[in-house]
Amino acid sequence: MNAIAEIKAFSDELKAIRHDIHAHPEIGYDVHRTADLVAEKLQQWGIEVTRGVGKTGVVGTLKRGASNRAIGLRADMDALPMQEVNEFAHRSTVSGAMHACGHDGHTTMLLGAAHYLANSGDFDGTVQFFFQPAEEEGAGAQAMIDDGLFERFPVKAVFGVHNWPGIPAGHFGVKPGPIMASTSLFKIKLSGAGCHGAMPHLGRDPVFAAAQIVSLLQSILTRNKNPVEAAALSVTQIHAGEAQNVVPTDAWIGGTVRTFSDETLDLIESRMRAIVSATAFGLDCKSEVEFSRNYPPTINDPEQTAIAVEVMRELVGVDSVNSAIEPTMAAEDFSFMLRAKPGCYAFLGNGTGDHRSMGHGAGPCLLHNASYDFNDDLLPIGSSYFVRLAERFLRKS
Repeated sequence: MNAIAEIKAFSDELKAIRHDIHAHPEIGYDVHRTADLVAEKLQQWGIEVTRGVGKTGVVGTLKRGASNRAIGLRADMDALPMQEVNEFAHRSTVSGAMHACGHDGHTTMLLGAAHYLANSGDFDGTVQFFFQPAEEEGAGAQAMIDDGLFERFPVKAVFGVHNWPGIPAGHFGVKPGPIMASTSLFKIKLSGAGCHGAMPHLGRDPVFAAAQIVSLLQSILTRNKNPVEAAALSVTQIHAGEAQNVVPTDAWIGGTVRTFSDETLDLIESRMRAIVSATAFGLDCKSEVEFSRNYPPTINDPEQTAIAVEVMRELVGVDSVNSAIEPTMAAEDFSFMLRAKPGCYAFLGNGTGDHRSMGHGAGPCLLHNASYDFNDDLLPIGSSYFVRLAERFLRKS
């Protein structure tokens, strides 16, 4: 493993930064303290700082030489609205908030890269460091883009990385094309006419309609969608009624849809609306479908992914890079940046949780778990990956 020596020597400070961020989690766009810390560090290291991009995003700009080439490196800063169960020294000090997805580590890895590049980086061009709010909810990446991110801070390509429990610590996983799914939410509202449960013929039962719709929705995946196209449609909520002997007037169904292409998502939404409308009409109920498309699929550009794989293999060795990893149905708003610019999003193995110090919770060290903690051993690896990407992309002629 060839993590950069100077970054290894700086790892104790990186660890302290990561623990400080972990202890002070902030949610959504309210990442003011974290953004202050990021801006302060960048300014200390002589990097130009722009605040308030996409509400609370921070951009660091480092230019060297005369080339107009530029690369974007992105990290997310926000935490989750969860109560941490860990009791180690750097546990969350904020009730109901926790860095349970490793964004504290992502931010610190990018800071480590910025520190090295500001002092020692060998490149010709511009590195843009994108520190983003509201990845978990709120589409902070899109907010930064809407605020002129790529016009104000132009780049040819953009790269990001996410720690991934279950992959051996320090190993990389990546693939060209779709690597993470889109995420959409749906709510199906049904209204009929309430009546006594002993006299259902006097009413119009939305619960019965809901039951038929739940079953029929799965026909979209098995009878409408091309079998080779991956997708998930999960009904996660059914709400109706207040008494066991009353047929209610209203019912609603909620759930999520995940796909790797817009075409498959279009098909699912279209068929869902048709099934709901026809079924409700046939059972003499009224219906309404709310379908919210949140994040698009995360799709890696093949050319940029090939560059990233080269860097990974040089950094950790060929055997520690899975360049055809199985994609996940989880979603990520870095997808918005990849729709605007070519680039690559990769996974960096966080291990199985053996790295956690005394005082961690009893649960598994999984993302969005109350006993999760980022693996500090990854800090110099992730920082070195960002550095080598920048230097590879901005090689001197």
